[in-house]
Amino acid sequence: MRGQAAEALAVVTLSLVRVLRTLAAESAELEAHIREQLALHPDGPIFQSLPRAGSVRAAALLAEIGDCRARFPSSESLAALAGAVPSTRASGQHRVVTFRWACDKKLRDALVDFAQDTPRASPWAEQLYRRHRQQRKTHPHAARILTRAWINVIWRCWQDRQPYDPARHRGLQRVLASGG
Repeated sequence: MRGQAAEALAVVTLSLVRVLRTLAAESAELEAHIREQLALHPDGPIFQSLPRAGSVRAAALLAEIGDCRARFPSSESLAALAGAVPSTRASGQHRVVTFRWACDKKLRDALVDFAQDTPRASPWAEQLYRRHRQQRKTHPHAARILTRAWINVIWRCWQDRQPYDPARHRGLQRVLASGG
């Protein structure tokens, strides 16, 4: 391409490059602020200790779960709000188990986003996910099963105010190894 069309495209391209540089700088500044605020929060180390949580993902988990432990008296209550438990409808002898649509979608998104990335860093998570995929479950279904397992771990760490330590979760690993 030559001439005026090439010059016009060059102007547009340079403009887009400037916009992208501005966005990258703003994103880096926002991430630094998130890291700073997460470091100041008493529960920050708990969420940052989770495999592949990083700062932004840990902050999202903390923001969605919160720091009021009375809000979730059990891991089941957290799982229910996050939509990580199936919805069962029964009438007479008819029983249907389906995906739970009614939930806190931001909480579910934060937990599923975290859980889907953990098989890369956690052998038990990788084993659990792989086993359910081998049972011909879809990726979303296997990811929800993995999310539910992580909810148990996260809730326990959060309630005990202890960072995640894979060595302390051998009981969960045994349960998952025996059929999850």
